[in-house]
Amino acid sequence: MKKYQLLAEHIQAQIEQGVWRAGDRLPSLREQVAHSGMSFMTVSHAYQTLESQGVIVARPQSGYFVASRPQSERSPTKAIHSGTVDINTYIFDVLQASRDPAIVPFGSAFPDPRLFPLQQLNRSLTRVGRNASAVSLTSNLPPGNEELRQAIARRYAAQGMRISPDEIVITAGALEALNLSLQAVTNPGDWVIVEDPCFYGALQALERLRLRALAIPSDIREGINLQALEQALQTSPVRACWLMTNCQNPMGFTLNQQKKQQLLALLKRYNVTLIEDDVYTDLWSGREKPQPVRAWDDGSSVMHCSSFSKCLVAGFRIGWVAAGVHARRIQELQLMSTLSTSSPMQMALVDYLTTRSYDAHLRRLRRELMERKQQAIEALHRHFPAQVQIHSHDGGFFLWIELPPHLDASALSDAALACGISIAPGKMFTTSQAWHHAFRLNVSWAWSEREEQAVRRLGTLIAQKLEQEC
Repeated sequence: MKKYQLLAEHIQAQIEQGVWRAGDRLPSLREQVAHSGMSFMTVSHAYQTLESQGVIVARPQSGYFVASRPQSERSPTKAIHSGTVDINTYIFDVLQASRDPAIVPFGSAFPDPRLFPLQQLNRSLTRVGRNASAVSLTSNLPPGNEELRQAIARRYAAQGMRISPDEIVITAGALEALNLSLQAVTNPGDWVIVEDPCFYGALQALERLRLRALAIPSDIREGINLQALEQALQTSPVRACWLMTNCQNPMGFTLNQQKKQQLLALLKRYNVTLIEDDVYTDLWSGREKPQPVRAWDDGSSVMHCSSFSKCLVAGFRIGWVAAGVHARRIQELQLMSTLSTSSPMQMALVDYLTTRSYDAHLRRLRRELMERKQQAIEALHRHFPAQVQIHSHDGGFFLWIELPPHLDASALSDAALACGISIAPGKMFTTSQAWHHAFRLNVSWAWSEREEQAVRRLGTLIAQKLEQEC
C-alpha cells in the first residue's frame, strides 16, 4: 500500500473513532506534513483521495473539514471480526527476546521489582514456613485461604462495594483468574469481545481456548466505542466481553463513571458476561481511586479479576476473581487445572497484610511511579522527533507511543533489540493492522544515564526510519 493510501486510511479511522467529528476542521496540509513526516505531495494526495470519497470537503480559504452525512448513513467504527486468533507465537518471540538482563526492558509487562517490599514479604514467608502444618496447607485449596479472601473483601468494602468472601476465588495470578472466568462462560467457537488494542493475554487466551475474537476499537482518550459495541452485540452471538476499564493496557485510559454504567447496562441488555481485568487500579495516581464496573453489578453480570502482581510482588503469583454467581464453576475448573494456588504464598500474604504496611507501600509506589513517568516523558520529548505522539494517563506505568502512520513499530522493535533495547510493538495487542505504527513503553524504571541513552537511541532510530521513508 502506498504512503498516501496509508495516511488516508489512518485519517478515516480517526474520523470513524470520533477523533474528528462531522464539521471539524482537519489539520492543514502543512500541519499534517509536520506531524506525519510525509511529503507535501503525499499528504495532498491523501486529502484529495478522502475528498473524492466524500469523507472530507475542501472549503476555499478555510481548509479541509470532515463531511457531514445524514444520521442514517453515518457508520461508526465497526467491530473487527477476527475469527480464530493466531498471535501467540509472535508475542512469545517478542517477550523471549527481551529477557536478556543486558536489555533495557522498556518492553516489559512488569514494574521495576526494586519498588516492591521484598524484605518484608520474605520475612512473612519465613514466618509462615516455620508455623505451617499439613492442615493449614490443605485449607488453602479452592476457593483459597479464608483470611486472604476476607482481607480482599474488606478492601472492596473500603471502596463501598459489597462483595462476600464466599464469591472470591484465589488464583495463580490475575491471568489464571481471567482464563478461568472465560472458560466458565464460553465454549470453543464462541465469540468474545475484546478491545482494539487490548492486553495480549486476552488474545493468547482466546487462541488457547479456540474462541473467536470480536475486536471493538478504542479511542486513546474515551476508551471503547459503545456504539460499535452495541452494533456487534446486535449482529453476533457474543458470550463474553473481556475489558480493562481502569488504566487500560496498553493505552492507559480509564473509562469515566457514566461510561462504565452505560457499558454494564448494554451488556446486561444482551445477556453478555463482562470479565473485568482490573490489575492496575491500585497504581492510580489521580485524586480518587476509580471504581470498577463491578461496583454497579450484583455479581450476576461481572466477574472482577485482579492480583497483587503489579502492585506488591510479581513472584508470588497471587490473584483472585470476585466471581459472583460463577464462583462454584470457577472452583471446579481450578481443581481440574492447577488444583490450587500456592498455600505458602497465600499464607505469607495474609501475614504481610496484617502488618498494615500495604497501604503505606501503595502510597509510596504510586508517588514513585508518577515521578518516573514524568522523567520519562520529559526525556521522550527531548529525544523523539516532533512527529511522534506520546500518550500518558493518570495511573499505571505505561506510555502509548504513536509513530507517523506509515512507520512500522515491529521493524523499530527489531532495530531496537539489536541495540539492546526492548519495546512492546502494537502488533502484540491487536488482530488488525490498526496499530502497526504504535508501541507500548514501560517507564517504571529508575531514571539513569542508561535509560536516557536508550531513549536517545530510540529517537535516533525513529528519525532514521523517517528519513528512509521520505
